[in-house]
Amino acid sequence: MKSRTNRVAVATIALCAASCSAMPQSGENWQSLFDGKTLDGWTPKIRGFPLGENYRDTFRVRDGAIVVSYDKYEQFGERFGHLFYKAPFKAYRFRMEYRFLSDHPADTPAWAIANSGVMIFSQDPKTMAVGDSFPVSVEAQLLGPAPGQTRFNGNMCSPGTHVVMDGQLVTTHCINSKTPSGPNDVWTQFEIEVTPAGVVTQKINGATTIVYSQVQLDPVGGMANSKPLVEAAGGKVMLDGGYISLQSEGNPIEFRKIEILELR
Repeated sequence: MKSRTNRVAVATIALCAASCSAMPQSGENWQSLFDGKTLDGWTPKIRGFPLGENYRDTFRVRDGAIVVSYDKYEQFGERFGHLFYKAPFKAYRFRMEYRFLSDHPADTPAWAIANSGVMIFSQDPKTMAVGDSFPVSVEAQLLGPAPGQTRFNGNMCSPGTHVVMDGQLVTTHCINSKTPSGPNDVWTQFEIEVTPAGVVTQKINGATTIVYSQVQLDPVGGMANSKPLVEAAGGKVMLDGGYISLQSEGNPIEFRKIEILELR
């Protein structure tokens, strides 16, 4: 999703302490979310198409990785897509490896080049409209280098949501980290931790990029249509979990070694 600010998130000592305390030290039971061979357990939702329709094989499996590909497209046409895992999660550690590929459709927006992410705290994809570009969620944003742009990686974007950073409610759509984007075409490790207390920590190659907490619905609606979700929740805005999805935003990308460790 498009970044709109260079504001940098600085984690407080209290947030870091809460994050570290939730990380199991022994007996970890990681669960694989991807069998390396099929898309079993995953469902696509692509803008302009109903849930479950994998337009022109946007999402496929190749060489042990989930691949986002546009080689069967005539043009991207802002067909933003997301591949949803079948079950929601509350507190967990999520990890995977990804790499951006260099080629992209000619009409991919400049901001979407080498741009993807993992959507967390997401609405149930069954509640998305056919024409929705993005689910109401938080995007743990992944950025590679792009021509004429200064890029950071492991950022946070918030379609239809707000978060708290350093004790302040953040309503700006995207907040950048201080971590420079690494090269494309290289496998990179990415991890997200969501503690039982709702503190979110994102890491690139083991180093923390950004920390935030108190993920909540935007009562006004924002970039994604969150108002019906607020109404359905009786006015409640705080989120305590949601679905996870991998993003298709106009640049080919591969995901592999996708695992989750649920926290208690």
